Amino acid sequence: MAASSSFERAQRLPGNFAWIAVAVDAALFALGMAAQLLPFSPHGEQMRGVYAQPGVWVPLLSRAVSVWLLAATLAWCHARQALDERGAVRTAQLRGAGSRFGAVFLAARLVNMLALTPLFYQAQLLFMPGGPLHERVGTYGLRPVMGVSMLVQSAIQMLVLVGSVWLAARFALRERSTAPVDASPGAADDGAGIAPPRRAVALVAAATLVSLQLWIGHAASGWVDTSRDSDLVPLLLGWFAVPLLVFALAFWGGWLGAAPGPAQARPFRAVAAAVSAFVLLQLACAALALGGLLWVASASFSGTSSDGRLVALAVLLSAVYLVLLVLAMRALTRRFYRRYL
Repeated sequence: MAASSSFERAQRLPGNFAWIAVAVDAALFALGMAAQLLPFSPHGEQMRGVYAQPGVWVPLLSRAVSVWLLAATLAWCHARQALDERGAVRTAQLRGAGSRFGAVFLAARLVNMLALTPLFYQAQLLFMPGGPLHERVGTYGLRPVMGVSMLVQSAIQMLVLVGSVWLAARFALRERSTAPVDASPGAADDGAGIAPPRRAVALVAAATLVSLQLWIGHAASGWVDTSRDSDLVPLLLGWFAVPLLVFALAFWGGWLGAAPGPAQARPFRAVAAAVSAFVLLQLACAALALGGLLWVASASFSGTSSDGRLVALAVLLSAVYLVLLVLAMRALTRRFYRRYL
């Protein structure tokens, strides 16, 4: 009975890691919001008025969800990789892996929250009206500088998150026992309660790609003038409905690419496939957008209205992006898993 319980606990380890990562980040997010919005906090009433606007809380919640999704995906990948390589029997010998993962991840995220976040806040103050950069570069020159700053900050935050998950997983999955065991890698795939390899590949690839899509969307928001007076429905469609559609299509592409199904999940190959697909999609869409803008500009030079061409360009780019998303995910997943199919 004890051996069976340990075996089942080992199979649940990837899911446990994912939920722990989400719980830690969600708890810190809630604490941070409470510190700003509760009645006893400084400027609490003013902050509650600001965050009550859909143009503020919808992107904020979307950004938090993207962090949770990426953290959960990477945490799941580390535990599933260990399960695939060591087998459930060896993995079951790990004692307190979930608690050790949670403790290290919490410590790393606290350091980020208490040290790195204040530095970013001080950097943002430079762009405020009356700040040093605002006075030096002026209103029109401030937006490109702010956009670059947001992009750099976003990249640093992503690297810190990835490093935090890696550090916590490395500490939690460290094997302390050297006793020999009779277990072959991949034994975990025969048990219940664990995602089949093909579905795991598609889920990891889709979650990684949509996390990157959300992340770059929030980073790009520093380049545009986002209005806090925007309506709720368009914001929900843009920050939640569209990412759900991207997730579904990326899952479909990963599912097709992983057919008929690898013997093992090898989740970091799915991560690599998603990152590669994301980069290729951005480059392809940037090239198409540049060509489309030249086409729109030609209408202005000829004296005709360019509004219709702008709408047609937006619709065309959206359709092409969705089609290329499925094709790129299918092709790159197949490429990264060729030796395992």
